[in-house]
Amino acid sequence: MNDARPRYTQREFPPYSYVPGHAPHPVSDPAGHMHGEEHEVAEALDPATWRDSEEYLYGCDLFNHGYYWEAHEAWESLWHAAGRRGEVADFLKGLIKTAAAAVKAREGNPRGVSRHATRALELLGSVRDLSFAGLKIPSVKAQAETLKAAADQYDRPQPELLLSLILEPCEG
Repeated sequence: MNDARPRYTQREFPPYSYVPGHAPHPVSDPAGHMHGEEHEVAEALDPATWRDSEEYLYGCDLFNHGYYWEAHEAWESLWHAAGRRGEVADFLKGLIKTAAAAVKAREGNPRGVSRHATRALELLGSVRDLSFAGLKIPSVKAQAETLKAAADQYDRPQPELLLSLILEPCEG
């Protein structure tokens, strides 16, 4: 969607960014861009070796380029691999909820934006380190805060909206 944004993988982007009610469901609709694909089980994310996690990096690529629903799916597989509990799982769920808030913004659902952004902030607040899995936590939280603060502006569908919510891997 935006070629000036950084890329962390060579994986191709889907043909469209899914927004409920505006495009075929990627999995359940036969016209969906993921229909019939085997869902791969991701390896658990190790925050110390995040650069080695293709699925994590691809989730960042998807998010940075406006594929919020698809980023949610990529990170959700990692969340399951993390056992859905603990600091890594909370971090991933915080990213998932931030992506879900962006999807709700595109749908024109301000209550959904606020609900998901609020939960993202709660989850990200449980991450102890300021830098985690290559991301600056205050920066990620600021993205969720921006969505939450603007939630009432998303009162009509905006399927082409590209938010400036870039996850920026930090050094280390």
